[in-house]
Formats: sequence, C-alpha cells, structure tokens
Amino acid sequence: MATFGTLSDRLADTFKNLRTKGKLSAADVDGTVREIRRALLDADVALDVVKDFTGRVRERALGDEVSKALNPAQQVVQIVNDELVTILGGQQRRLEFAKKPPTVIMLAGLQGAGKTTLAGKLAKWLKKDGHTPLLVASDLQRPNAVNQLQVVGEQAGVPVYAPEPGNGVGDPVKVARDGVRFAEQKLYDTVIVDTAGRLGVDAELMKQASNIRKAVDPDEVLFVIDAMIGQDAVATAKAFLDGVDFTGVVLSKLDGDARGGAALSIASVTGRPIMFASTGEGLDDFEPFHPDRMASRILDLGDILTLIEQAQQNFDEEEARKVAEKFATDSFTLDDFLKQMQQLRGMGSIKKMMGMLPGMGQMKEQLQNFDEREIVRTEAIIQSMTTAERTNPKILNGSRRLRIAKGSGMTVTEVNALVNRFEQAAKMMKTVAKGGVPNIPGMGPVPGARTNRPKPQAKKKGSRSGNPAKRAAENAGAVETQAAATGAGFGLGGGSSSGSAAPTEAELAELQKFLGR
Repeated sequence: MATFGTLSDRLADTFKNLRTKGKLSAADVDGTVREIRRALLDADVALDVVKDFTGRVRERALGDEVSKALNPAQQVVQIVNDELVTILGGQQRRLEFAKKPPTVIMLAGLQGAGKTTLAGKLAKWLKKDGHTPLLVASDLQRPNAVNQLQVVGEQAGVPVYAPEPGNGVGDPVKVARDGVRFAEQKLYDTVIVDTAGRLGVDAELMKQASNIRKAVDPDEVLFVIDAMIGQDAVATAKAFLDGVDFTGVVLSKLDGDARGGAALSIASVTGRPIMFASTGEGLDDFEPFHPDRMASRILDLGDILTLIEQAQQNFDEEEARKVAEKFATDSFTLDDFLKQMQQLRGMGSIKKMMGMLPGMGQMKEQLQNFDEREIVRTEAIIQSMTTAERTNPKILNGSRRLRIAKGSGMTVTEVNALVNRFEQAAKMMKTVAKGGVPNIPGMGPVPGARTNRPKPQAKKKGSRSGNPAKRAAENAGAVETQAAATGAGFGLGGGSSSGSAAPTEAELAELQKFLGR
C-alpha cells in the first residue's frame, strides 16, 4: 500500500546491509535498530511506540535466536516482522454479532475521516456476507450528510433510514433510537449508525456521540480515523476513547501517500484492535484488517492469502476448473483469455493486486507505469476478431490483422503484441496446470518451486578449450548457470534474502485448489 511505501523502502535498505554479514555483532544490531528507529519516527509513529518496539527488537536481536542462527539477517527480519504484528494488534479481531438481531454498529470519528462513505462500504461488505444491513442517518449536522448517505446506500444496494433532512434540523439521538426500532420491525439483522463529526475534538461532539451510544447500546463502536492524519492520530484516538469509548478501529484512506504512523500507533496506544481498512475510493475498496498480512506488506514479503481470497470472491470456481482443463489440453482460446481478463478486472485495481506479490516493492517504477486501461484495449482487439480467429490465432495473416486493428481503433503493432502475449500466457498457464511454476521474464526462479523444464545435462568441470579467452568465458558461463540455479525469486538475493519471499506450501495448496486441481 502506498501509505507504507517510504517506510518499506527504508526498512528494505536497512536489511540489505545485513545480508553481507555472516555473523552480527552488537554494533551491527545497534546500527540496524537505530535505522529502524529513524524510519519509524519519519513515518509519524508515536514516540512511545517506537521506543517499546525498538527495545524489544534489540533485546531479541542480541539473544541466542540470532547469534546461533545460520542466517542472522533473516532472523532479524523475522523478529521485526513479529514485533510489527504485535504493535498492529496481534490477532485479527472480527465483528461480534448480537445473539438477538439486530446487531448495532455505531461509527464515530472526526469530520473528514470518511465515516459516511465507510458506512456504505461496511454495509456492502456485510450484504455480500449474507447479512441484511440498514443504514441510519444520524449525522444531521454536516451539510448534505443525509443526502450523501442516501446516495452511498443506493450505490451499495442497502436501504437508508433517514426521517430528518439534516443540515442542522432534527434530533440525531432520536433518529438513531428510532432507526434501531425500525430495523427490529422490518427484520434487518444489522444496523449501521452514521454519526456527526467535527473538525476537531470538542465537548459538544463527545456529548452527542456519548448520548447516541447510550440510546442505542451498540454491540460495536468503530472509531474511523484518517490514516494520513499523522501524529494527531494518537491524541484524537485517546480523546474518543475517553469520551465515547470504542471497541475497534477502522483506518480510512490507507491508499494515500502519507507515512502511515496512525496504523502503527493506534492499536498499541488505545489497546483497541484495528478491524477494517479502507483502501480506495470505490465501495469495494474495503477489507478486514489482518496484522500479520499488513506486517508482511510493510516488509515487502507480499500478501498472497489476501490475493487468493480476492480471487475466490470474484472468480467463478466452475469456470476456473474448465479453464484449467483447457490449459492442460491446449484448447485455450482468445475467448477464454478475454473472459479471464474481464474477471481479473472485476477484482479491482491490478496495481494493488500486483503490489501484494512478494518483492514488488523493488518494482515500484514498473507498477506506477502500468496502464490499467490495457485490459479495455485488449477487449476491443479481441472483440474485433471473428469466432474462427479467436479460436485459432494461427490464421491471423497480415490482412486480417490490419482489419482487426482498424475495427478496434488500434495499430497492427498492438494487435501483434496482444497475440504474442496470449501465446506466452497460454504456455505459462499450461505449465501451471501441469503442476509446475513457470519462470516469469524479469524474475528469477521461485526457490523450491518445481518447473517443467528438462534438467540440464551434467557437464564436466572446467574446460578443454585450448584458447585461454574461450576457456575463461566457458568457465564464467558455468558460474552463472550455478548462480541461476540457486538464485532467489521475486528479485530477492540468493540465500541471504530477507524472510521467505516464495509462497508457503499452504498458500500454494490454496492456489492449486482455486485453479481446480
């Protein structure tokens, strides 16, 4: 995520310096901890949190688990990862639903934190999960807040209880109380109460929020805070904790370019878990917060599990099984390719998904330059083809390609590039369908992964060439071959790479299950 971009870069540079060391001295550990402290302070993490964090990292890094490790650099990365998970809350905390519906969820926070939009996101997420949510418009203070919630509710496909026009008119406490009664009568199982905010913490704001809480007795009170707020996050969170109390935190605008200190401070300072994160402007840009997965993203170790979950939500399992069979039998067509591209687009931002892959922090420039409209252009080209051309691209001669280019508004070069990409994708996915892991251009082989390429024949050591220059070149080639065989995947260096960049066996098993194997 963009919010942690600078912090991820700083930590990556810090760990890179450790990889060349076979054993870490106390000075090495102190230097590393010092750099981590600077990186966290620059990311606007609260000072007390930084002190506790770096103190625990230093204590563990100087202990036996590092001094006796075969790869001390990896151990330090693991320690930092563990401690990041701890300050982010440890275990994931889920919503607790009432035994007798409706479950009442109250949203609180400052004006501008994104409560109203987040109410729609949460409602849509609950609806997807089989619940019947109702939105209650209790923000009667901010201009057009009621109208905004109605628009968001319509976009999410969720009803809105809004008896008052707002804009300073109406009693927010009465609206909240009546909204819960309405939900009971109409058998809605979840109520989300949107409350008013202020530009800053004041007594009037706290009194109103406290009165609404007393009136509806919510099962969950979610404190919504802007992830870009910086050092003010701690003071604001403490004020709401004392004035209203809340059961969980929701981070909004986590896709912004701020330094992310709020996320790394709030759970530790308030003792309340981060439960959800808003990762974009769309209503689907919303996800449960997993401390362990967020720590992996910060350390550029990827988030394969979230990626798989998103795929499972958006891809049709039966269709995926059929496509997997087509890969294995060489019957994969451009029509199938088009369907897969359209389902991929349905998952959301491709840049975000690629950012969840391990090591992608080292390819930021390529990600930034990636044009997501390429899928639209691909659709235009394929849809300009005849059924026979989509089924058998080998019949695409020069005149056909020219016709397709004109019909789609593209150039012949772009048509040729698409056909080449399709052929490469078909080859790669055929390898995956047969249980292998293909080499991706620009990346080394995945450590421990099996590929379907034939094993190279063993060569005799050294060279028999009588030409000294040729002999040196041959020997250098042999060294490169050996390095490639032991290199790490996703751009991380050899055996001294930080953490485990490759997906775990459990993650690969989930992926194979999803592919229908």
